[in-house]
Amino acid sequence: MPAKNVIKPYVEGGYYHLYNRGVEKRDIFLDDQDYATFLFYLKVYLMPIDMILKIYPLLRPNLKNNNMSSEITILGYCLMPNHLHLLVRQSTPRAIVFFMRRLITAYCMYFNKKYDRVGSLFQGPFRGVLIETDELLVHISRYIHLNPVVSNVVKDLRQYKWSSYNEYLKPQDLRLCDTGIVLGNFKSSSYEQFVQDQVDYATKLEVIKHASLD
Repeated sequence: MPAKNVIKPYVEGGYYHLYNRGVEKRDIFLDDQDYATFLFYLKVYLMPIDMILKIYPLLRPNLKNNNMSSEITILGYCLMPNHLHLLVRQSTPRAIVFFMRRLITAYCMYFNKKYDRVGSLFQGPFRGVLIETDELLVHISRYIHLNPVVSNVVKDLRQYKWSSYNEYLKPQDLRLCDTGIVLGNFKSSSYEQFVQDQVDYATKLEVIKHASLD
């Protein structure tokens, strides 16, 4: 029987919560360099080329050629010690498959070389949930951003370097994420307040129970 939330088929123009964790629940990020390397690949594959070259002017041609910013838009992310979350929109039916294959392969090659190991780093294929309403989209973004607090990694989300939360709080010229899609739902209220009001949200909100890692 296929594993739950292994998405097939993918919907053109669909929004997805993608996630994966380390094999046997092992840590997949052991130090700041690991987090930074994964984030580097996210930027290389998903930021527009002109923006990437401002940050990495000597980027290798093979990495530039693998850029998928015209097919995948990233709305949010959170990298945790033993798992990761991505919130994306794809504009072509198979974009997510190719993007995740490139991303996971590149990071696994880096990780295995650095730590002198072989074999799979992640627990099977990535999984995901199709997000079908604007309401669910904003709630999933909050669930993703709350992970460091829910897991007791930090007390203040603004101190966590490995998520897109701070991109939502203050404009950045070279930001990775398209924050406008989610923030467009907060005409008269604050996204920060929306997140902070329910720190226990990830464990209590029934509407996204199906999107949890377990």
